[in-house]
Amino acid sequence: MKTWWRNIWFLQYDRKLFRFDLVAGLTAGAVVIPKAMALATVAGLPVEVGLYTAFVPMVAYAVLGTSRRLSVSTTTILALLTLAELSQVVPGAGPGDLIVAAATLACLVGAILVAASFLRLGFIANFISAPVLTGFKAGVGLVIVVDQLPKLFGFHIDKAGFFRDLISLGRHLPETHVATLVLALGAVAVLVAFERFLPRVPAALVAVAAAIGVSAWLGLAGRGVELVGAVPAGLPSFSLPDFSLVKLLLPGALGIALMAFVESIAAGESFTRHGEPTPDANRELFAVGAGNLLGGLFQAFPAGGGISQTAVTSAAGARTQLAGLVTAVVAVVTMLFLAPLIALLPLAALAAIVVVVSVPMMNPAAFAAILRVRKTEFIWAIVTLVGVVLLGTLQGILVAVALSVMTIFYQANRPPVYALGRKRGTNVFRPLDRHPDDETVPGLLIVRTEGRLTFASIPRTRDKFNALINKYSPRVVVLDLSAVPDIEYTALQRLDEAEERLRDHGVTVWLAALNPRALDVVRRSPLGARLGNERMFAAVEEAVEAYLR
Repeated sequence: MKTWWRNIWFLQYDRKLFRFDLVAGLTAGAVVIPKAMALATVAGLPVEVGLYTAFVPMVAYAVLGTSRRLSVSTTTILALLTLAELSQVVPGAGPGDLIVAAATLACLVGAILVAASFLRLGFIANFISAPVLTGFKAGVGLVIVVDQLPKLFGFHIDKAGFFRDLISLGRHLPETHVATLVLALGAVAVLVAFERFLPRVPAALVAVAAAIGVSAWLGLAGRGVELVGAVPAGLPSFSLPDFSLVKLLLPGALGIALMAFVESIAAGESFTRHGEPTPDANRELFAVGAGNLLGGLFQAFPAGGGISQTAVTSAAGARTQLAGLVTAVVAVVTMLFLAPLIALLPLAALAAIVVVVSVPMMNPAAFAAILRVRKTEFIWAIVTLVGVVLLGTLQGILVAVALSVMTIFYQANRPPVYALGRKRGTNVFRPLDRHPDDETVPGLLIVRTEGRLTFASIPRTRDKFNALINKYSPRVVVLDLSAVPDIEYTALQRLDEAEERLRDHGVTVWLAALNPRALDVVRRSPLGARLGNERMFAAVEEAVEAYLR
């Protein structure tokens, strides 16, 4: 514990880095603040809750986190997951009840992450594969864009699911409010143009400032354009969670906690520079958890590290977590002094920010890259996308985790089993199916398998092994186990039975190149006693030489 506290960054801060962190924090604030307000509306919450989420969790992570550049507030995925959970638990609730429920949800997420850190469950970040996460993000991006379209067109629809919402959008198109649509398209144009041609300028801040200016100049409220409206000035107040909602919110909080951690650890690792320590997974669990727990006590909703805002912090030259504290100060200034201006902000401008941020999540290039390399993982990505769209985002997390676990199980229990030949003039043994002209020895079959042999993988391994026996009809079979780290008890029993069966049919089994753990297991078994040193070899070439002798 003493070492843990000694490693906190601000106890050994180098003042020479301050100017870099100051610039990076101010730059990130210009991006994070408008985005946080926009994503609060995605979650169905007032915009000030987005400001609270860009303040308290940001400070907590900056003090406790291990990534030097991770920017922790809300993210697109977490906002949509929060919306899904609140819609189920407190449907039709007013703004005040929604804020309480969202803060309770944040406290639950934080408590789950902190508990996971003490249980050292940082490895859970590895339970969602990259292709499955690609599909999940694409599904979330698609759902968010459809969810925001009514705000761009200036009308309301009753939310009833992705495809029914699409149909409802089509039916309501004649009700489009022209002034709202023009404003939204202008905001989208500003965002896209600045990101394309002036990437160093905070496009979201420019779009928000321009929308507020146009709103005040033209009096858009009187022209039917929906504005944010009155925003309470000041810092968030302390409030306890609603314990009556804990049981109802807990299942959703588990999924949101998983996604908050996965997003945070991915963003933190992505922007770790050469020579810097990688983020400590268990410390990250604690830091993100503490940010959510404290944030929930001050009316924030679930938070995590975002890729886009962390990219801005990194590109702006952040050297330490102090940049996050500077961003939090920007949020405080906004809450204290800019509330009257925010009240003039058209909701369509916020929706435009959300859409522009969400569209890149539907990344066709990422799907194409997966398809080029692994068709199976491409299918998993598509299935996850469809699961999010059809079942919803919270259920989509379960689909993502289930598919990731299935992928691990599928790959672990379908080990390759193939015959080996020797490259002519060398002692290099290669798969015969890829190098059919390699040298073989009449009556000798060399078979290699890969991965841990378990009760689940041995049936398929046995079937492939028997197929090779039938194909080559050898007198001696050498099992190359150099790529097998361990042999589970049931698998060893099946290997023992196979040796007996082959011996009864006049085929002798030899083992070669066993790893230390596998060798110990075999030697302690009846199989090892029967084989003895005469039929176990340190390398495949030794077995071949023994056969030739």
